[in-house]
Amino acid sequence: MTLPGSDIVLASDHHFPDDFASVLDDTSTHRSTIGCVIPAYNEEESIAGVIEGLLGQTRVPDVIHVVVNNTTDATVKIASRYAGPHELETELGPQFTEVFVHDIGNNPDKKVGALNYGYALVEGYEYLLGVDGDTVADPRAVEYLESEAVSDTRIGGISAVYTIDDRPIRGGIAKFLIAGQRSQFAAFNMQNLLRGRNMAVLGGQLSIFATKALRDVMRENRQSTPWVKDSEVEDSLLSLQIKSAGYLTKINPLARAYVGGMTTLRGLDAQQVKWTYGAIELMWPGQRGDTKGQPFHPNLRLRWLENFSMLTNFFVRVAFLTLLAGSLSIGAFVFSAWWLLPPVVAVLLNIRIAMTMKERDGRDIAFAALVVPAELYMWVRISHFLRSWTRFLSRKKVDNWALQAKAESGGGLGHWVPLAVVVAVAAAVTVVWWMLPVMVQSTILWVGWPIVGVITVIQTLSMFLKLIRRQHGYKV
Repeated sequence: MTLPGSDIVLASDHHFPDDFASVLDDTSTHRSTIGCVIPAYNEEESIAGVIEGLLGQTRVPDVIHVVVNNTTDATVKIASRYAGPHELETELGPQFTEVFVHDIGNNPDKKVGALNYGYALVEGYEYLLGVDGDTVADPRAVEYLESEAVSDTRIGGISAVYTIDDRPIRGGIAKFLIAGQRSQFAAFNMQNLLRGRNMAVLGGQLSIFATKALRDVMRENRQSTPWVKDSEVEDSLLSLQIKSAGYLTKINPLARAYVGGMTTLRGLDAQQVKWTYGAIELMWPGQRGDTKGQPFHPNLRLRWLENFSMLTNFFVRVAFLTLLAGSLSIGAFVFSAWWLLPPVVAVLLNIRIAMTMKERDGRDIAFAALVVPAELYMWVRISHFLRSWTRFLSRKKVDNWALQAKAESGGGLGHWVPLAVVVAVAAAVTVVWWMLPVMVQSTILWVGWPIVGVITVIQTLSMFLKLIRRQHGYKV
């Protein structure tokens, strides 16, 4: 992965809210200690760029531990080229760091096991910097994260703004999926920034944690390690625990990271289903295995909104298409120009999201403005939503990490299940519809259209409020 070139923007050029402006003005000379942990699994294509990105920081971590687990490729060999001490000249003066590469072999706890192995190596440092094995940090990212963390002892963890570098992407489907993920990430990051910069999830992509906060989490939850394998979204669970321990979980609008995206439908499906399934486990009331649901936790409010939004999007689309087909079949459809308003507002909102991207390109604008790409990607997301809830409600225990690894290596056909179900249901509905008397068909249309209309009006109003909401100069 290559690091996109970016111009340095002075803080004075932004119009951030006062709460962040005060952080930028903090000129504390305190130098903290930062231990970096990079959990890596089959990252031979990206690990060199990740390490080089850290060695090119204005604030270089004091030590970098690459923890390779369950790998079957050349990750260890490539990472080992950087092992050893490094004396570096930076904008902040000469700095020293040392890179260690650990091959822990077969690790049943996967990423969680690698993170905890790394924590044991850096627990004596003031901060743990977690970086995914496919994430390249912007040159000033660590400097910005450290500066804010040091400025406020209430902060337990801070995440960078993350996106995907789409320049190396080749292939029509891959470009489409990456454009969708860039838009999805942009919307998620902006929502967190506008909610007082309170980050719902301190993602493993690039986040810094106060080790004091991690120790408090371990003590309060009777854990021997910060990360536990109870949840398949280990970063979300730890974020909840840090918040519950009385710390702040924040997102820094200047620190940036470039993550690896999913370029196949199979890989994207496995990743998104794992994320959504894990989030549902944390949201669902009661005890589910070793995972206790926390439906009212403040860090999960955004998750509830996301799931409710996906449910609404699914219902409105299916109901509209069903009623439209039914109306056309009996010659009862009457076009109204008002139906054009929701897609127009949706396009304008998508364009505004695209315009908030710091490194937007023509592909991002086209994805937002051409209606069809964004609509197709919404259907892809709906399939992930349905698969996640179906799997959760079935109470069938599966290893979503293993399924994701299988999907990324080209195995599995589960991502086609939603399409097959839709085709089967559509066929069944069509048969039943033609069996109904005309009077019953008319009654269904008479009741259905107003329901869809009311929900669509509410949904459109919600999109309009997001469209006109102030964004305080934030860029994602």
